[in-house]
Amino acid sequence: MDADKLAELFRQYGDDVFRLAYSCLGSRADAEDVCQGVFLKLAEGRAALLPGKEKSWLLTCTANACKSLLRSFWRRNVGELDENLPFREETDREVWEAVMALPPKYRAVVHLYYWEGYAQGEIGEILHISRTAVQTRMQRARAMLKKELSDDDGKGLPAHDGAGCAGRYQKGGNHGYAGE
Repeated sequence: MDADKLAELFRQYGDDVFRLAYSCLGSRADAEDVCQGVFLKLAEGRAALLPGKEKSWLLTCTANACKSLLRSFWRRNVGELDENLPFREETDREVWEAVMALPPKYRAVVHLYYWEGYAQGEIGEILHISRTAVQTRMQRARAMLKKELSDDDGKGLPAHDGAGCAGRYQKGGNHGYAGE
């Protein structure tokens, strides 16, 4: 892949790749490594992108890289660093911490649905799971978040319409946390 095309893809989708990796891994350093690895794979020509499917491929590749990293021996045997992100509002911090406390498979579907704006069928394709598995994970994640945030009035994930279309955070923003 030529450098101009790669730079354009990074400008368009680099933040999306990073946010998904960060959401899955909970570590800024690991997310940066995964993001770099995904784009390095493209730069080395180890992957061919179909026109119009670039973002889907990048997010699928990111999800797979995150799964591999989470399964790695090194990752299982290393402690996590405390990464305090600055938030504009305390409620944003509490919601973020509750989402990050979810198991990785639930964090991934929540991130792809609410922050990236994918429908449940598309999430299934990206994560290589069935739509039913996505729905189950979403229900379980919401129940865990509701339980965690139930003491906090008005906090939690935005309303949804079940199809991945309404009430999500605005795509492309920093969603309450600075530095991204």
